[in-house]
Amino acid sequence: MFESYLDRWRLTVDGDAITTHSSHLMPVLSDGRPAMLKIAHDEAERAGGAVMQWWDGVGAAKVYACDADAVLLERAGGRRSLLAMAMHGEDDEASRIICDTVSKLHAPRNKSLPDLIPLRRWFRELAPAARAYGGTLRDCCAIAEALLADPRDPVVLHGDIHHSNILDFERHGWLAIDPKGLYGERGFDYANTFANEDLSTVTDPRRLQRQLPIVSRNAGIEPRRLLQWIVAYSGLSAAWFLDDGSLKAAESPLAVARIALAELERA
Repeated sequence: MFESYLDRWRLTVDGDAITTHSSHLMPVLSDGRPAMLKIAHDEAERAGGAVMQWWDGVGAAKVYACDADAVLLERAGGRRSLLAMAMHGEDDEASRIICDTVSKLHAPRNKSLPDLIPLRRWFRELAPAARAYGGTLRDCCAIAEALLADPRDPVVLHGDIHHSNILDFERHGWLAIDPKGLYGERGFDYANTFANEDLSTVTDPRRLQRQLPIVSRNAGIEPRRLLQWIVAYSGLSAAWFLDDGSLKAAESPLAVARIALAELERA
């Protein structure tokens, strides 16, 4: 599947292919520059490629070439990791970097929007899961419905912001990769900062309590609204896991949702 792109874009293979649930990737060299060739296999990944091109290297990795199914991206070479920072005493700074990067992605561009997935459609699995499982998911669904019915500050969304999707591009700084190409309220993009299951501390209420004012201040979002997006996002994440039959994996986002719901009660 890579051969036609290797020939068309005159690329040299520079590593082993990587397969995810939604795309195939190949490290390559493009005119001697380290790059990543990504071939998408679902709607969100295809929309993400168009959004990367629309961002044009501001807050996101630079696109060298793109078509309907594939994108050729600048490849990160830096050694710093936001996940490592968050796990080793620099969680506050990692959150500030995430907020700074997301603000660049959300900044308006003077050009036509690409084809995007409405945020309401992105949440379509939450209501059926809430009906099937009830409990915390029912609360998440009610809050998500209220948010989606009254969107504020709609922007082009990354859709999957977390510590491993913002990488160190050395002299170009911290840049985002792997968007889903959504459109909706900007608060959605900050929610997974609190729910990334790769962080062992996400189910500790003290982490949310500490990071909430940091993200709220740096993102310019009122704390209560941010808490609501954390609840909605966590419910959706749990719904996806439950839909896949991954009951154990759903425990982490449900725990985050309950922490945020408790904070809302106190707010």
